[in-house]
Amino acid sequence: MPPLPHQHVPRLITYYQTHHTPSGDPISVLPFLQKPGIHLTHLILAAIHINSDPQGITLNDHPPSHSRFTTLWAELRILQASGIKVLGMLGGAAKGSFERLDVSDPDSDVQGMARFERYYQPLRRLIQERGLDGLDLDVEEEMSLSGVIHLIDRLRKDFGPDFLITLAPVAAAMLNPQHNLSGFDYEALEVMRGQEIAWYNTQFYCGWGDCGNPVMYEMMVIKGWAPEKIVVGLITNPENGGGWVAWPALAGVLPLLVGRHPRFGGVMGWEYFNSLPGSRERPWEWAQVMTALLRGRQASDAGAQLLVGLGAPLHLDVAQQQHQQHEQGQKQQQQQQREAKQPQQTEQQEKKGGVAGLVDKDEVDAPIAVPNAFDYHTDAEDEDE
Repeated sequence: MPPLPHQHVPRLITYYQTHHTPSGDPISVLPFLQKPGIHLTHLILAAIHINSDPQGITLNDHPPSHSRFTTLWAELRILQASGIKVLGMLGGAAKGSFERLDVSDPDSDVQGMARFERYYQPLRRLIQERGLDGLDLDVEEEMSLSGVIHLIDRLRKDFGPDFLITLAPVAAAMLNPQHNLSGFDYEALEVMRGQEIAWYNTQFYCGWGDCGNPVMYEMMVIKGWAPEKIVVGLITNPENGGGWVAWPALAGVLPLLVGRHPRFGGVMGWEYFNSLPGSRERPWEWAQVMTALLRGRQASDAGAQLLVGLGAPLHLDVAQQQHQQHEQGQKQQQQQQREAKQPQQTEQQEKKGGVAGLVDKDEVDAPIAVPNAFDYHTDAEDEDE
């Protein structure tokens, strides 16, 4: 099915890190084009690593030019020709890439700038040679705010205004700068370079977030994050990490968020090769289900039928839910106008706070229980040898 324009929300994104079966056969991404009811907007190729040798850049454990990737690069070109944007992912759980690109002060850190150039140039060539549409910065190690700003500025200078620059923070980092893996404050980054950042692939899993209900997403919106900038990141299979959300819960939460926020940023999944419900045999079924949850039965009857089999039928088409939300909003406005004439009742109404009564505004800055580290490895080494 032809994808929608990449600017359109909600986005549907998958990470593609495990590229081969244990026997070495390529895991094809062409089903995203061949199977019905899939509106994939972006695919993020993982993981690019900058190693100690500046010329030793790798895609997982091998040079990007390795013959094992011949099919991969050919298929990604086909996806791009069909309108799906393909980004590379830099970093992840394997540390070192961002340490080598970090610059404390571009104006005075001479050694840091020289090191940056040594390690950045091979990355720049890779992006150019493979025609990537963007780069996802998955900073899971300490990096300075000045360093990530310098990297973003350089990418924008080298690749122009249409190049997509995204980041992949843990969800907790969007609410409290103390609770993140990246070292810098994402709110400060958004203030200083938000216009250059297309969106955030926010990781609602592994103890850093929860999408079993809409509360955490609503807390982000209350805190000031634009809904179109926050993409909800999900684990596609419990094998890929903690925080798997059952289908009935997702079938309630995602259409709710789409209905409540017309500019809802979308959903991303980590990762493609074993995505449920089809697992390794039919990993594209995850995208069918997500298309149905984000866009309704008309967009993906195949996904809607899968949801029925999973015990999580679509109770409302997304369009119907949006219409209901609009009607509810109008009724709330009329009610508020009436209550404006009754100060005491209005004050009681304001004390309820939150979005649709779900979130107390005082909770936005409340402490969040977070883990010390991820309980999974983003390189899936046992699958991609």
